[in-house]
Parts: sequence; C-alpha cells; structure tokens
Amino acid sequence: MGIRQTMKGRRALSAVAITAGLLLTVAGCGGGDDGDSDKGAPTPSTSATSGSSDGGNAESKTPEPETVLAEVKGENGLVLAITSAQRDEGGFVTVEGTVTNNTGDGWIAGTWRGDESELAKNGASMAGASLIDQKGKKKYLVLRDTSGRCLCTQFSGGLTQGATTQWFAQFPAPPADTTAVDFLVGAMPPASIELTEGE
Repeated sequence: MGIRQTMKGRRALSAVAITAGLLLTVAGCGGGDDGDSDKGAPTPSTSATSGSSDGGNAESKTPEPETVLAEVKGENGLVLAITSAQRDEGGFVTVEGTVTNNTGDGWIAGTWRGDESELAKNGASMAGASLIDQKGKKKYLVLRDTSGRCLCTQFSGGLTQGATTQWFAQFPAPPADTTAVDFLVGAMPPASIELTEGE
C-alpha cells in the first residue's frame, strides 16, 4: 500500500508540475510589454472585425473567377469563358475571362488580333475583340493607347494543349441604359453578357 500511495503522490506532483509549466508558458507567450506585439497579434474581436473589412474583401473576391457569365465553344475546341464585364468610372468597360485550348495542338491567338494593319503590332492578342450593343445598334472596339497598342491581353508564346489562361480587354462604355452586350472575338460564337457597375 505504501508503494501505491507513493506512486499516486508522484503522479499527482507530476501533473501539478506539468500544469504549472503550461500555465507559465501560456502566460509568457500571451504577454508583451511593447505596443508592437499587441498590434501583431489581433484579439478575437479584432480578427472578426478585419474579416469583415479587408479579409472579407479577399474572401469575396476568391469565388469571382469561378463565376462564369458566359461560355462559348468554337474554333476546333477553344473554350472562351467570361467571368466579369464591369463598367468603370473612366467611361469604359473591362471584360475579363479565360480561354482554354482543347484543340489537340498548340494555339496562337493570331486571328484574335483583328484585321486592321495597325493592330498587327499587338501580335497574338485580344485586340480584335468587340462589344455589340444590339439595343443601340453600335459596335465597340478595344481601346488603344497613343502608340496604337490595345488595352488588352497579349498572348506571348501561345497556349499549349489543355492549358487555360486569363485575359482582359477594355472598351468604351455603352450608354448607361445598355445593360447587356454581345462579346465577339475571332471566329468564336457571340457571348451574351450582362454589364455590372464598378464598385
């Protein structure tokens, strides 16, 4: 019986010592005399607040690439998806999306740059894309800078079989009462999209 009581006593002392050590460790890590350490370690209420501001914005932006406004297939297996068509304050519309090469071979967007000779300097690009406003009966071409280069994606090196890449193109904004347009590029079928207002 004496041996059992001794063992029980040692176990109890060991448990107390371990608990005390853990409490001291937690207290040592949790404290901090300088103000910088407090700023670096947000309290639960602070992290909840930041989650609804900066962190919340980051989380809300994550699903956007998965949201597909329109998707068309053509040109021997190319898949064009549009994920955003947003009006911006500067009086233009930015259209963004992805293109996936399912042609069975490498793909170069040579025909997507348009027929105008000035656009040849853009190389393989989205320079030949356009927006069609069916309501206003107008066609909007990709915007260009003062050097004649398109405000759009330029594809360097082409796209290998099975690969997907992102693209963008900027256009003059249709009138405010135009809420839907058709997006055209190359020989792809038209993609009907709804325009959204910028934040």
